[in-house]
Amino acid sequence: MDLSFLTPLYERPGPWASVYADTSTVDESTPERRELHARQARRDLLEQGADEATGYAVYDALASYTHGAAPAGRAVFARGGEVVLDPPLANRLPAPVTSWSVLPRVAPLLGLAGEEPVCLVAYIDRKGADFELRTTLGSRPAGQIHGGERPVHRTASDDRSGRHFQDRAENTWEQNARETAEALSACQEETRAGLVVLAGDERERRAVHDALPHRLLPLTVETDHGGRSAGSDSRLLDEDVERLRREHARTRAAAELERFRAARDPSADGGIVVAAEGVPALVDAAREHRISELLVDPDGPDAGREVWVGDEPHQLAVRRSDARSLSDGEPHTARADDALLRSAAMAGAEAIRVLPGDGASEAGPSGGLGALLRWSRPDGT
Repeated sequence: MDLSFLTPLYERPGPWASVYADTSTVDESTPERRELHARQARRDLLEQGADEATGYAVYDALASYTHGAAPAGRAVFARGGEVVLDPPLANRLPAPVTSWSVLPRVAPLLGLAGEEPVCLVAYIDRKGADFELRTTLGSRPAGQIHGGERPVHRTASDDRSGRHFQDRAENTWEQNARETAEALSACQEETRAGLVVLAGDERERRAVHDALPHRLLPLTVETDHGGRSAGSDSRLLDEDVERLRREHARTRAAAELERFRAARDPSADGGIVVAAEGVPALVDAAREHRISELLVDPDGPDAGREVWVGDEPHQLAVRRSDARSLSDGEPHTARADDALLRSAAMAGAEAIRVLPGDGASEAGPSGGLGALLRWSRPDGT
């Protein structure tokens, strides 16, 4: 998961209210039920020590949600009487979460917001394409490309002028496809999308696919649904995109677990270990900004282990005495998974959820927390 959308949570000091709300059930009693849940969340936060203004901010957010805006659920992160972030959830809540703590409780997002990649959808026709970026926070336009306007339609005539016009049309299509592919490649590089979906008529999208650079081909798939023209079936396209994102995420998760297992084996890379597992090793790596990708099993025994944190993302320690030397302020305790996710997000690292059912018991990190590292120390740690 790209953690960059979490950075607003780490640009302000805590404590934080973190609430995960289930919005999946909709019937005639939904407004009343949602209001009761919002009221209960506010009471729970106040009992945990939250201020009145923040409690009411969370209440207002939860009570005002509509089902269409968050079909499975919503996470709410608030402080100082203000909701700072409220991403939609892709999966239903296994249990309610209401937390008032020094760091926002973000670890559940790895399973609830989904680990599907940022997706770049290209709506293609003969004249160019519209680009749309789909992320954990929803979708937004990501630009467009307009190729040559004339001629783009072939003629049915067999005379010389007709064949000449047809050749010009073919050349225009090919040139537009090349320009679309170049623009799509630049957009993917800028947005760091992990999946590219081509929608539109088969001929046009195939021409663009064939013109893409080789680096994009493993990330690119085509769909028969949706298109650039008005009235294209967006529902089937939405279903295709979500399915493709889930499949891509599962494939990537399996590959990352294999990378982790190889990286922690000194015999696999000339005796150099480029992975870490266990809280002490991960804390050291986080302090030195060495984490490239964090692996988290939310149910692992180390996930809820307490560590000491300061105001800055790199200020974390296993022992309080060590934490005091890292910061001028008074250190606080936090969950290891949330502290490491803060550090990873602000260092530009990614995170992936490790599930025991996916082979994590064999390939995953000890204790449920591990990381692939950007570099290793000279002593190999």
